[in-house]
Amino acid sequence: MDKCELCLPTVYPIVWENSKFRIIEVDDPSYSAYYRVEYIQHIKEMTDLDECDRDELMKAVFIVESAIKIFYNPDKINLVSLGNLTPHVHWHVIPRFYDDDHFPDSIWSQQKKFKKTEISDQIRKKINAFILKNLN
Repeated sequence: MDKCELCLPTVYPIVWENSKFRIIEVDDPSYSAYYRVEYIQHIKEMTDLDECDRDELMKAVFIVESAIKIFYNPDKINLVSLGNLTPHVHWHVIPRFYDDDHFPDSIWSQQKKFKKTEISDQIRKKINAFILKNLN
């Protein structure tokens, strides 16, 4: 298999990483505070991970979700792991608002409108600091 997108060096800012996982901040103008938790090694399914790695990965997902919930206060947070186009274990952590571009549908569905979202540097730093504090 050719290298998948997640096997290549990321183009997004890395918030945190260790030898197995990384957390990146996705640059999406419609979805500020959108993060992705990625398993670094090319593994296709969650059940291909050993139990310890699954637990550690989900801990990272829940810490990112908590940080977004505490500091960004969205109406809802989507935790998504599909892998249909990129069969490599990763989780999207996406803040959602009732007036966002796709609500109530998935962010990958037909866009209903375009509204650029903004997140202050102060909120972004608080989210990232919370992630670092809870994973280090």
